[in-house]
Amino acid sequence: MKILIIDDDKDIVESIAIGFQLQWQEVTVLTAYDGEAGLDLFYEATPDLVLLDLMMPKRDGYSVLAEIRKLSDVPVLMLTARGDELAKVKGLEMGADDYITKPFGHLELFARIKAVLRRSEMPPPVSSAPSFESGHLAINFANHQVTRNGETVSLTPTEYNLLYLLARNAGRVVPFNTMLDRIWGPEYVDQTDYLKTYLSRLRKKLEAHPENPQLLLTERGLGYSLAKIAKS
Repeated sequence: MKILIIDDDKDIVESIAIGFQLQWQEVTVLTAYDGEAGLDLFYEATPDLVLLDLMMPKRDGYSVLAEIRKLSDVPVLMLTARGDELAKVKGLEMGADDYITKPFGHLELFARIKAVLRRSEMPPPVSSAPSFESGHLAINFANHQVTRNGETVSLTPTEYNLLYLLARNAGRVVPFNTMLDRIWGPEYVDQTDYLKTYLSRLRKKLEAHPENPQLLLTERGLGYSLAKIAKS
């Protein structure tokens, strides 16, 4: 596995790299100390995971993330000294998979990395389950294909896993904490920002009018549900 660390703090980069070598033997650690060098290395090496600092010279983490997401759904974990909610939500909305605030310990970092890598896997195909349809949305559980009005919709693994959970419980409210536990893990059950951000991303991809959703419904104070709509 190749892991790319993009951070202008050389002490942090070195500490993380040493931690990887001690924790995982079969890991190649690639390092860059500014956004432009990080992007060049990303294009060259196609890493399996990116640890991306937010505040850097030449290109900040948001700019680097935007370029990465034009080409790849590789898991990205953002590293930053900024702990405010707006910075966190912006990173998630732009496609980051998780967010960790400096200073952090190796155990916390590795736990989050393992969780991100776990979420990057699609659920196993369910060939015995019938395809799901609701309105203009169709999901083929056997090949993970999602279409809207017959057009294929590209979803990240986390987006698909979230939609899959809602579809298998279509017409029923799935509680917030259940969704967070099943998709992100038990350590995330209070992190509702993740859920709100990913539901917003799904609505933009699947709803005709995301600001007035007809498929992905919010049950205030309870959870989310996927509506069953007869095909017109």
